[in-house]
Amino acid sequence: MTKRRSLRHFTGAAGHPSLAFMRTPIIVLCAALACLGLWPRAGAAQSYPSRPVTIVVPLAAGGPLDTMARIIAEPMRATLGQPIIIENVTGAAGTVGTGRVARASPDGYTLELGFLGTHVFNGAIYQLAYDVEKDFEPIALLSSNPHVVVTRPSLPASDLEGLVAWLKANAQKVSAGSAGAGSSTHMGAILFGNLIGVRMAIIPYRGAAPALQDVIAGQTDLMVDVLSNSLPHIQSGKIRPFVLTAAARVVSAPDIPTVDEAGLPGFHMSTWYALFGPKGLPRDVVAKLETAVRAALADPAVQRRCAEVGLAIPPPDQQTPQALAALQRAEIEKWWPIVKAANIKPE
Repeated sequence: MTKRRSLRHFTGAAGHPSLAFMRTPIIVLCAALACLGLWPRAGAAQSYPSRPVTIVVPLAAGGPLDTMARIIAEPMRATLGQPIIIENVTGAAGTVGTGRVARASPDGYTLELGFLGTHVFNGAIYQLAYDVEKDFEPIALLSSNPHVVVTRPSLPASDLEGLVAWLKANAQKVSAGSAGAGSSTHMGAILFGNLIGVRMAIIPYRGAAPALQDVIAGQTDLMVDVLSNSLPHIQSGKIRPFVLTAAARVVSAPDIPTVDEAGLPGFHMSTWYALFGPKGLPRDVVAKLETAVRAALADPAVQRRCAEVGLAIPPPDQQTPQALAALQRAEIEKWWPIVKAANIKPE
């Protein structure tokens, strides 16, 4: 008669199951999960994305940020194999949409197309429930939008030197339009005034479009606007461009000199647009998204469309998560002291 083995053969001195007894089933279970693609990390790496990806645009539809999102959505879909949904979540200078992404699950299905305002300026202006650096995962820089100094058509100057002379002579009554407190147009006017030694009255509007309309109408003297917004009015002759805040001239406006050419080399600024995810996004997901962005930005149709609206695509070595993180850090170090010195408060 065969004797039944006691449980003591499989337990230690304390009566607990021995490691030798438990090890084999655990190894078999882990191997089975890995083979089936159910092991958490491996499964996520293999299946992402398995459903549509939402890109939150924290500003209203129709502006440069929204335009960039819609330019990039279709080519990214082609690489990822899933639809890209653009969702405009507006409010409080982009803090509402940005905050939503900061609180999202770090699974790669909720991303943000952020920009200089949401990921630099807002950190110095608002009391935020999130940190503009620590609560986001940089994915890729998509494009940059240089600024251009434009004036009312009747302003009596023909070049930057003449414009600066006129502004200094009329310093007590100079007015500059902006898209609102803390906007890039507001910050551009402050930096321009600091560099030329003129304290301008900066008038806030509810967006760049109405601010520019008053420049066109001659109600305000000038605006340091993003090029993509001003370009159609420059081309139609409704406003006068003086200088581009970029290191090189752009294809869409080849006749506008750069600040270096015009004699104001410290006036470099650009409103950049970049893809961010919530902090903790897995590296393999970041890598897949970066690959999709790179493929999209290399597409001649995307390059052509960006050039048409005045958006500059960065070179490949600036499209990496590391390069984006370095750019954001450098911009914070540049702009936060300027914001605080100007004592800019939320409207």
